[in-house]
Amino acid sequence: MAEERTSHFDGLPGQKAEAQVHKNIGCTLIQAEREVVPMKILVVIPANDEEKVRLGSVMPDAEFVFAAPNDTSEELAKSADIIIGNIPPEYIRGSKNLKWLQLNSAGTDGYCDEGVVPEGAYLTNATGAYGLAISEHMLGMLLEIKKKLNLYYLNQIQHQWKDEGNVTSIEGITTLVVGLGDIGGDFARKMKALGSYTIGIKRTKGTKPDYIDELYTLDSLDKLLPKVDVVALTLPGTKDTYHLFNSERFKLMKKDAVILNVGRGTTICTEDLCDALEKGLIAGAGLDVTNPEPLPADHRLWDAPGTVITPHVSGFFHLPETLRRIVRISIDNLERFKKQEPLKNIVDFKTGYRA
Repeated sequence: MAEERTSHFDGLPGQKAEAQVHKNIGCTLIQAEREVVPMKILVVIPANDEEKVRLGSVMPDAEFVFAAPNDTSEELAKSADIIIGNIPPEYIRGSKNLKWLQLNSAGTDGYCDEGVVPEGAYLTNATGAYGLAISEHMLGMLLEIKKKLNLYYLNQIQHQWKDEGNVTSIEGITTLVVGLGDIGGDFARKMKALGSYTIGIKRTKGTKPDYIDELYTLDSLDKLLPKVDVVALTLPGTKDTYHLFNSERFKLMKKDAVILNVGRGTTICTEDLCDALEKGLIAGAGLDVTNPEPLPADHRLWDAPGTVITPHVSGFFHLPETLRRIVRISIDNLERFKKQEPLKNIVDFKTGYRA
């Protein structure tokens, strides 16, 4: 798929400037040639035709280039003033033009590394787009484990009419959500609605949301683990979250507890998780992320008891509404950029989190 270029929506790029020097957020004035050079905006998210028109109408003096991620190049990326969507981080390292990168992901892996995003440029993520899709995926994995639907599906494949015994319920259990952003918050809200007592962990305590019964910071994790039935992880991959869950923490959990992970696979030590499942230290794991990824076909995690694995698919654009939300976030931020107003979802380069 070749890149699609759209010039000005009102007027043509390169039009002659007026004699008086002026500033325009969508253009750069080259005084020597007295020409207006349009700002270039590279869009690599699959916006539909209506959304492309809406994006273009925000900054009609800009040159928009719409391209699939696989059709971009380092040269194209380095020529852009604004990029909307994820491209390989190495494509923008050393860019002299980039002023703002709007990611289509909530995670910022690779983009916060030193020297990737030019000094002075903004990095924003897509927080607010994924809560619906991923929280429902988490709920699906949890119900599959608690109702033994994974076992019944295997029986169905083998044409076996077999009772797998007792199951457990969500109502009346205690759920610990580690990471209360858009995704963790939506999941906690759903669990609360189904009758679970909810406990949340945030980096900074702040105000307790109404869907959370108790709120703590990460230093309370070890004292909470023996009390909860479900642990839901929605954390980014950082040095602070690396192997946050290891053999020592699995030993603190209830034997009938279930762990869910939709953040990054590195948050859990995979070998320690396999040991915990095989030894019966915990009852199950619902994983949309693993370490490594892709998970090798011969890895023992595939066969660990009580495990449900999906190949990092809970997010992305599998639910069409997620893409629509990402486009709306991008349009809103583009309007803010034009008006020189604060952007939403600005990322703190030190933590990888939204600031």
